[in-house]
Amino acid sequence: MDLAAKLADVVGAGNVLTGADASEDYSHDETLSADPVRPAYVVRPASAAEVADILRAATEAATPVTARGSGSGLSGAAVPRENGILVSFDRMNKVIEIDTDNHVAVVQPGVTLQELEDRTAEVGLVYPVYPGELSASLGGTAATNAGGMRAVKYGVTRHHVLGLEAVLPTGEVLRTGGKYVKASTGYDLTQLIVGSEGTLALITEATLRLQPRVAHQATVLAPFADLDAVVRAVPKVVGSGLAPLILEYIDAMTMGAITYTADLQLGIPDQVRDTSQAYLVVMLENRDGDRLDADVEAVGTLLSELGAVDAYVLPGPSARKLIEAREKAFFTAKGAGADEIIDTVLPRASLPEFMAKVTAVAQANESFVVGCGHAGDGNVHLAVFQKDAEKRSATLRGLFEAGMALGGAISGEHGIGHAKKQYFLDLEDPAKIDLMRRIKQAFDPAGILNPGVLFD
Repeated sequence: MDLAAKLADVVGAGNVLTGADASEDYSHDETLSADPVRPAYVVRPASAAEVADILRAATEAATPVTARGSGSGLSGAAVPRENGILVSFDRMNKVIEIDTDNHVAVVQPGVTLQELEDRTAEVGLVYPVYPGELSASLGGTAATNAGGMRAVKYGVTRHHVLGLEAVLPTGEVLRTGGKYVKASTGYDLTQLIVGSEGTLALITEATLRLQPRVAHQATVLAPFADLDAVVRAVPKVVGSGLAPLILEYIDAMTMGAITYTADLQLGIPDQVRDTSQAYLVVMLENRDGDRLDADVEAVGTLLSELGAVDAYVLPGPSARKLIEAREKAFFTAKGAGADEIIDTVLPRASLPEFMAKVTAVAQANESFVVGCGHAGDGNVHLAVFQKDAEKRSATLRGLFEAGMALGGAISGEHGIGHAKKQYFLDLEDPAKIDLMRRIKQAFDPAGILNPGVLFD
């Protein structure tokens, strides 16, 4: 029996797509620099047992397997191999349970952030990881350890994944962790699989920590005369005890682009806007409205002391539109012709030095680099405009080297995937790379899971 017939026996002939029957959407994610690839097979399982049978068949046939959620990733990790199987989790899209006593959700990997947001809102809880694309799937965000704007307060995906059901390429089904919040029992397999970009196992169920939903929010927008003043203000805001929900920096070029694209008027006087080089966006939340008002006043005073030209409390609709526009900054940059988007992360106190190096690297390679970022957790998102492949590569390498020299890492939340693999292999500690390869070998001895991601 050939592989196509075996896969059809597992999931049904209607859930195995080949050739033109497989949508073009399956050939790519949102990465700018990875070419689309049509897989030999798109397989749509409905259970962990079916995933196990698919992986057993793939191992026997030595056929590569790539997992795909919503395809919203930015590293190329969901781009399949031409001769391989793409496992699409769009049929495994059930919210299995919202446990209000243990404050957890149990979900299948195809559930989107928006679907979980709607279900948790009904019971006054929230899944606080907010990577910006609500169509993203929970399985995909766990596989890439997605972060987002709320990470400054709540952390990233791995801080909220309490347990997993995952399938090894040998067909074994693992359960790791559970509805408890701590454990000292052997290796933490949950956290090893989270962020592994589909190279160790395929996630078929996740148990997620939920938080109480806070009723009151306010957003303060503070323009600064220069970017250096903005990034120097960040550690002071984080250390103020005001616990911002969101703390974002946006340079003037990016702010102009996203507000223009969103047709957003923020009420900033022309003179202030024309002389401002960067902005801080500070969102606060509190369960008590009066306490929130006091916090807003305190953050406004603090920002003024730190060099802000002014501080504007945005009306609710304007605040929501600004946050939405910031979330879509990637698509704004893409529409403007950006050639690559990176998400270097470093200690937030090193942001001023890093941003100075960004300017130097861009000038040395005749590149145009602009951006924004999750300043509160040191995660800088930069759009690189450089059509020449050699100069673009030199720019990226220079930016990654600058971040790592300051104690940072190549990617804070998008992952390595195909797009940043060579920089990862060239710049990371060889001892760490060797250990990761041995871990990969232990999980996936046949090497079928997402070959070409992380490693050659």
